[in-house]
Amino acid sequence: MIHSIVRIIEVSAILGCVSSSIYYIFCLLAARVFLRTRKRGGSVRPTQALPPVSILKPLKGTDPDIYESFRSHCLQDYPEYEIIFGVSDPADPAVASVEQLQREFPNHAIRLVVSPNKLGANVKVSNLAQMVRIARYEHLIVNDSDIRVESDYLQRVIAPLMGDHVGMVTCLYRGVSAPTLGSRLESLGISTDFCAGVLAAEQLEGGLRFGLGSTLAFRRSDLDQAGGFESIVDYLADDYELGRRITALGLKVWLSDVIVETHLPAYNLREFLAHQIRWARGVRDSRLGGYVGLVSTFGLMWALLNLLFAHAAPWSWAMLGAVLFLRVVMALAIGNAVLKDRQMLSQLWLLPLRDLIAVGVWIASFAGHTVTWRGDRFELKDGRLIRINS
Repeated sequence: MIHSIVRIIEVSAILGCVSSSIYYIFCLLAARVFLRTRKRGGSVRPTQALPPVSILKPLKGTDPDIYESFRSHCLQDYPEYEIIFGVSDPADPAVASVEQLQREFPNHAIRLVVSPNKLGANVKVSNLAQMVRIARYEHLIVNDSDIRVESDYLQRVIAPLMGDHVGMVTCLYRGVSAPTLGSRLESLGISTDFCAGVLAAEQLEGGLRFGLGSTLAFRRSDLDQAGGFESIVDYLADDYELGRRITALGLKVWLSDVIVETHLPAYNLREFLAHQIRWARGVRDSRLGGYVGLVSTFGLMWALLNLLFAHAAPWSWAMLGAVLFLRVVMALAIGNAVLKDRQMLSQLWLLPLRDLIAVGVWIASFAGHTVTWRGDRFELKDGRLIRINS
């Protein structure tokens, strides 16, 4: 019996090394396709008028360098747009940054909406449902409060929506870490794992079926047809749900060539792990099949298991080296070539630690259904949040 179990682990480890290597190569090919084809994603004919846009930014608390992130949205090379910020508490500390922005840019259409009515467990979406009611324009952009953008962001993100078959535009992002271990691991994971998975999903599924909170650009009419924000007000992965519902209308989610930036909090290790567990359980409930399949991409874990059960035979060392080589090449292709992450090279030595932690997070994500988000605790059931009374 024990011999059979050992044999199963040995075979699984070898298969895991092979499947991970194939995945890394596939991500490299997906990165190549992205770099080759997305250059046309932001093009608009010079004679084509750009539509006015309402940018919706729901807020709760402050983020690192939040004012500079807000300010970047006021420096857009775009003919007409408004920015609507929303909070659920008038005493929210983010309000001060919005008021400062209004003082610095008095000629911009910048409004603050206080939405004390909580329409569901996801306060962010509850705010959005109340903010969109005062938005003036048909074309909408939702992005997270910590997102920083370049001056051509609006032009390039809105352009694909000018076509008939695109219902949503979303963006990859890179993280700028604080000088803590948790923050560096978070940034490294974004640049070498998360975004690689997005590119792979786009190729495997013939296009994305979800959006990313870094940018969600869409038309109000499509939002209404998909059920509005009210229909997703209890979901944790609201960006995923909105993208899924828009694709259900027969429209495409377009992955823009725009790369935005987020400045990460100074996570300690415990905060980093809590954030990863919340994210992992959200993905698990939203995309269970694909999430379970992640086990076949944990190359370092499989290579180390293979080394152990092969008693460090020379061929197992060679397999470990091959897996690590492909993993590093893939990380460089995504983080450096696609995302232009300036910090990644200095953090690359943390990649083995980050990958082994990812295995632990994946296992732990199946051990419960509770998540902590912005200081509140919820139970997660079929993607929906149920508040736990404290």
